[in-house]
Amino acid sequence: MANGSQGQGLSGGELGPAQREAAWERLGRDHFDVVVVGGGVVGAGIALDAATRGLEVALVEARDLASGTSSRSSKMFHGGLRYLEQLDFGLVREALHERELSLKTLAPHLVKPLRFLYPLTHRVWERPYVASGLVLYDTMGGSKSVPGQHHLTRSAALRLAPGLRRSALIGGVTYYDTVVDDARHTMTVARTAAHYGAVIRTSTQVVGFLREADRVVGVNVRDSEDGRTTQVRGHVVINATGVWTDEVQALARQRGRFHVRASKGVHIVVPRDRIASDTALILRTPTSVLFVVPWGGSHWVIGTTDTDWNLDLAHPAATKADIDYLLERVNQALVTPLTHDDIQGVYAGLRPLLAGESDETSKLSREHAVARIAPGLIAIAGGKYTTYRVMAYDAVDAAAQDIPQRVSPTITEKVPLLGADGYFALLNQAPQLAQTYGIHPYRVEHLLNRYGSLVTDVLDLAAGKPELLQPITDSPTYLRVEAVYAAAAEGALHLDDILARRTRISIEYSHRGASCAEEVARLVAPILGWSEDRIDHEVATYKARVDAEIRSQTQPDDVAADALRAAAPEPRPEILEPVPLDG
Repeated sequence: MANGSQGQGLSGGELGPAQREAAWERLGRDHFDVVVVGGGVVGAGIALDAATRGLEVALVEARDLASGTSSRSSKMFHGGLRYLEQLDFGLVREALHERELSLKTLAPHLVKPLRFLYPLTHRVWERPYVASGLVLYDTMGGSKSVPGQHHLTRSAALRLAPGLRRSALIGGVTYYDTVVDDARHTMTVARTAAHYGAVIRTSTQVVGFLREADRVVGVNVRDSEDGRTTQVRGHVVINATGVWTDEVQALARQRGRFHVRASKGVHIVVPRDRIASDTALILRTPTSVLFVVPWGGSHWVIGTTDTDWNLDLAHPAATKADIDYLLERVNQALVTPLTHDDIQGVYAGLRPLLAGESDETSKLSREHAVARIAPGLIAIAGGKYTTYRVMAYDAVDAAAQDIPQRVSPTITEKVPLLGADGYFALLNQAPQLAQTYGIHPYRVEHLLNRYGSLVTDVLDLAAGKPELLQPITDSPTYLRVEAVYAAAAEGALHLDDILARRTRISIEYSHRGASCAEEVARLVAPILGWSEDRIDHEVATYKARVDAEIRSQTQPDDVAADALRAAAPEPRPEILEPVPLDG
């Protein structure tokens, strides 16, 4: 059931301009079994789960894939060590199982093992306490492909992380978790769903629900790029919009079974040489923990905060207070303190936390909830990034009662994401690939860890265009062909999609992507059909976004920061305020 794009010399599951137009035609013409609203990791996971069960599936997303919560995490696919302290053993066991699945089978090209150091700060009781927790952590998920805990003296811990102050620890314990590029992972889940026949369309906003009597039978959608509208009909609609759950729910004129509360989490990104350590760090704070995670070989991601957010859901803003908090906490453990001048990137995301109204009418499970709001309408919210696959099959299981035919059980435990098959063999063949394409072997490894076995699809776009195998000016981590591929195959429609999510230039360089915006715009203009005026508009819009974010990060509070950030223009023509429409 692949989407037929193999004839273009690619591997299937492409989300390029041709597929986008074909998807619009299908949305208005076909009758689907499942219509998914929301292109985060849970929505993409639902589309993949349903498609691989043999169902006809459509997914619509108002902005870009992973444009909300799913691109702004702590970059870990982890079991949730801190949940052990809350005695939430079921959640930890499940998350560890999912971590292992992704490491070994589903996404080994994207999810990587990562060693953490846990500095001990209390004598006598803390080491056995932490050890007992890590014994559970090492064993609860079943078989595992990462090493177990290892105990260190203070001297040994400092040899591993010399950037830590000697007075900040009395010893240490190492254990393993993982690191993942969340935005690329979410996009790859969506492309895998498209490969198995799902219609995936971004910049497509739900503006109302279709009903027949008391049953929801589809949605009205509007193209966020050109204003076209159409009706998408299906047996069941699944609301997987995360922090937008309540807003989308209001369109259906149905009382929700739970509410979602947005909690803001802020992260900062600093150069790797600012903290001397050969391992990731997990540092205790008075209220939670702080993660210091290696990122891309040249950076650290440090986070996170946890504060209520009641303002713009699309663009949560980090404040000076948020950044000061992170610097203060991490500096308590460092020999050489970090300053604001060390920060190259900042991002803020919103966690969709459940606030249940009635346990009788919603299924509360694994920190997420699934509810049948009305005949033909399912909502899912809460949960952890790591357990997206479980959330997805729970949602499809709940939707099955609204689908006339028998629905097969989930099989996504056995379905590798695009790029996983053949990845390990290609790693061994990296020197030959480098010679074939005339690039350095470390470049091949970089590409393999972003695209897996789709790497040849990416490099083949440079055939006859050797300039595409050159690095992007001022953002040399990435090759020019990667920007081209983002537009040709990965559904990127705007500069923001490429610089913030298909690549992570917006958080990895102090210019936040502004210095290379025009170069990237000109690379993708032929694919996306941009005129000179459109190139200028995209560059100006992106630079305005960067400027607004940098200025908002100097503000003392959420209201002031939000006002500055919200004033920046949207890359997509303005998203409409939801207006209920009936069919």
